[in-house]
Amino acid sequence: MPVEFGLQLSSFPPDGEGNGDVIGFYRRMVEALSPEFTTLWVSDHLQFGDSPVLEGWTRLTYLAAMFPHLKVGHLVLSQSFRNPALLAKMGATLQHLSGGRFILGIGAGWHEEEYRAYGYDYPSGGTRVAQLAEAIQIIRTLWTESPATFHGEHYSIENAYCEPRPDPIPPILIGTKGPKALRVTARLADGWSWDAPMASYERVYPELRKACAEVGRDPASVWLTAGADVDFPDDPANFVAEYPQESYPDFPIRPLGPTPADAVEQLRPLVSLGVTHVMVYPSSLRTLERFSAEVAPVAARLEPQTRHERSV
Repeated sequence: MPVEFGLQLSSFPPDGEGNGDVIGFYRRMVEALSPEFTTLWVSDHLQFGDSPVLEGWTRLTYLAAMFPHLKVGHLVLSQSFRNPALLAKMGATLQHLSGGRFILGIGAGWHEEEYRAYGYDYPSGGTRVAQLAEAIQIIRTLWTESPATFHGEHYSIENAYCEPRPDPIPPILIGTKGPKALRVTARLADGWSWDAPMASYERVYPELRKACAEVGRDPASVWLTAGADVDFPDDPANFVAEYPQESYPDFPIRPLGPTPADAVEQLRPLVSLGVTHVMVYPSSLRTLERFSAEVAPVAARLEPQTRHERSV
């Protein structure tokens, strides 16, 4: 089974690209994709200071209609922002209208600034992870039972209907590195996403395997994906190999690059480990064009471990 790729889109064009024409920017980026790209992804944030940010769910539904040949998902939804029963209904609706192209990417939430600014409670990390687990349980229950009832410590539903229920059931993907959230992944999710390259991924993957062992799950049944910043500057000397990541200060961002050949080699150990889907966040349209032409066709032919093969 070939490795597949996804494109993660920023809210707005990078400086110097698109002159603020958001829709034109999205079209140019998607037009640059090679056939190995099968998915489209956006983040779910409300604010970063006064920087312009587009709301994640509205943007994704627009993109699903705009690009009907691609599956769509979030990297990742904050479970705190939407009542989980409502989120289940929203996901079922999008799955129905898109012809089965929705992937539910979800996490516990982390960006305290936007919680405080928008009036959301910001409980401890452990509480947010417990809420995530209950949210996923409610979503799955609504997607599979009619009527659905669930009573948890944080969320509850009683005789709730989610009709039409989604068909097929969207995959549920959790993006996280925390041990508690990894146990939720092992227990309740279909897939897991973390950061490329291997230097970042291999720091967390053993914890996922440990979590699977704790709940008696075969880790081979977890769909492995990776998010990858990519930068191919015209002058490789301008490549920045590492820079801080606000959400996880102890996990700096390490882009793939500085050349397409380097990126292929950086992806090789991830594919060998069992990663079968890579979500690319390119620094520019030019970088995406080079990735599509020179990396995706080569990396798609790399051989994953058979026990991990899975596609969305």
